[in-house]
Amino acid sequence: MHPPSRQDYVSITLAGQGSGIYNNSKQWRRQSCWRKWKQLSRLQRSLILFMLVLLLICGIASYPTITEHLRGLPDGDQEPDDALRQVLPHALPAPVKPGQLPLPEQTSKRKLSNKRGPPIILNHLQKNGNASNAVAQDKAADGKKEGEDQGVISWRGAVIDTEQGTEGTKDGENKEESPGNQEEKSTKESESKWLEAVQDAFRHAWKGYKDFAWGHDELRPISKSYSEWFGLGLTLIDALDTMWILGLKEEFEEAKAWVATELSFNKNVDVNLFESTIRILGGLLSTYHLTGDTLFLDKAKDIGSRLMPAFNTPSKIPYSDVNIGKGTAHPPRWTSDSTVAEVTSIQLEFRELSRLTEDPQYQAAVAEVMRQVHKLDGKLDGLVPMFINTNNGQFTHQGIYTLGARADSYYEYLLKQWIQGGKKETQLLEDYLQAIEGVQKNLVQKSSPNGLTFVGELSHGQFSPKMDHLVCFLPGTLALGAHNGLPADHMDLAKQLMETCYQMYLQMETGLSPEIVHFNMHQGSIRDIDVKLADRHNLLRPETVESLFYLYRFTKDHKYRDWGWEILQNFNKYTKVSSGGYTSVNNVRDPDYPSPRDKMESFFLGETLKYLYLLFSNDTDLVSLDRYVFNTEAHPLPIWPSTA
Repeated sequence: MHPPSRQDYVSITLAGQGSGIYNNSKQWRRQSCWRKWKQLSRLQRSLILFMLVLLLICGIASYPTITEHLRGLPDGDQEPDDALRQVLPHALPAPVKPGQLPLPEQTSKRKLSNKRGPPIILNHLQKNGNASNAVAQDKAADGKKEGEDQGVISWRGAVIDTEQGTEGTKDGENKEESPGNQEEKSTKESESKWLEAVQDAFRHAWKGYKDFAWGHDELRPISKSYSEWFGLGLTLIDALDTMWILGLKEEFEEAKAWVATELSFNKNVDVNLFESTIRILGGLLSTYHLTGDTLFLDKAKDIGSRLMPAFNTPSKIPYSDVNIGKGTAHPPRWTSDSTVAEVTSIQLEFRELSRLTEDPQYQAAVAEVMRQVHKLDGKLDGLVPMFINTNNGQFTHQGIYTLGARADSYYEYLLKQWIQGGKKETQLLEDYLQAIEGVQKNLVQKSSPNGLTFVGELSHGQFSPKMDHLVCFLPGTLALGAHNGLPADHMDLAKQLMETCYQMYLQMETGLSPEIVHFNMHQGSIRDIDVKLADRHNLLRPETVESLFYLYRFTKDHKYRDWGWEILQNFNKYTKVSSGGYTSVNNVRDPDYPSPRDKMESFFLGETLKYLYLLFSNDTDLVSLDRYVFNTEAHPLPIWPSTA
């Protein structure tokens, strides 16, 4: 060792009380300290600086513990956060918002003590040695029950201190919401928002109808006028039960007053048997069942009896058109054929009218149609052609099979009649099951490149990858059958087709489906869906949201509600008319100018908005599918009670 040098010693002189040095200025003291610092060796200065830095680091590391100790409960009742905020509102961190991670000082050890957080969070604490300390502090908390909610919870990936920013608490108490409660609360908030959005959409559509088309069949929202089809207030009648289900009592009462004072079927006017049955007769019967008001039953009896002349044909297959004032009926001017879907999709309504009136003529007439169609030749594995002759009762234009226009609801009503009648009419069930097997065998294919399952058409043995939007009723019907005990693979097909129907919206530039799409099946295709120029219109149709409703009711998979919400938003974006009402559009592929058609179909209020509301409602008793069956215009009719 080398001998100590002069710089290794520090000499400190203590001045006496009367010394003039003690009374010198602060400048002297600064100079004296600096001179003494300079007298230290380089090693001494380094050691001192190292110690200062070490002390600073230790102080920072212990800061949360110190602050936690200072923020301890003062009296065992009042949380310190609340007490301090009353005095120093800016002294503590702001409440943690959902989706934010709390700052370190917000996640106290005491709050982690009851181990109510997800396992991944607790494991992390135990690894850091914090859990045991937390438990010890928790046991020392006076007046606190062991299971009281004070902990940290996880909400959509964020760790949230439940004591930060708690609202709605009483007397300083803090209530923890478990992850399930948080999710339930979020779901209820979304549900409430969605239901209100459907109500707002209905009110807006109703405003246009009331202002510009009151008492007429259909609104023309762009021109602020109306169009007539039958001259029977079609939109108003179609919307009656929707208003009741949506809880729009004021609108319902004004519509009911019109029905009571203005609606008359004693008119010299031709009506389409199918359309007037599903919209008017079905709407009145449904509203009667929901409200119990005999006004609607009386009107239903009136229109039902006036439609009966349509069945006065040589074959008992009804004509398509009826003059409800004259009591005469006839086929279309250009043919003696009726559409298969039209003559086989009036059964639910007439059967129910017979049950209510105890008059068998209505049910007998429609049952005869089903008996004849059941035994006809010309089917392909249960699939039916699109036309039937009213003179000889035979299928015409044979060889073309589709689940789109002119055939779609035949398959729907096979299943729904079986359900309506208490699952006793096995012939209807057999025809339905055979038809679905025929669909799976002959019409179901997959697209390229993404393998979307779709239902095409068959024309004289040639398959066409063409699918109407109308076919999107099928996922809901398949799901309804599976819910009623039919094969589980029906539900599998329903889910696959539901995805395809959603893609028919998603892949369009407006997010709205065209009327008809064609699927690519060739290897190397760039996209699954093509749309011809003439097929790009959207009529505000309900079939996709109808099936979304069924799929959500039976699976509770929230993606179906999300898809419905997207569709509603796109209806609002591209079809909503500022003065009131919604309009069908010509081009779903042009978001800049979708080209409004200036027409709001009655089924937008009767079906589309109704199914959206039911989709967004978690109340399965709101038109229970175990007590009601919907007709093809979304009017719920009761499932008949079982008889011993």
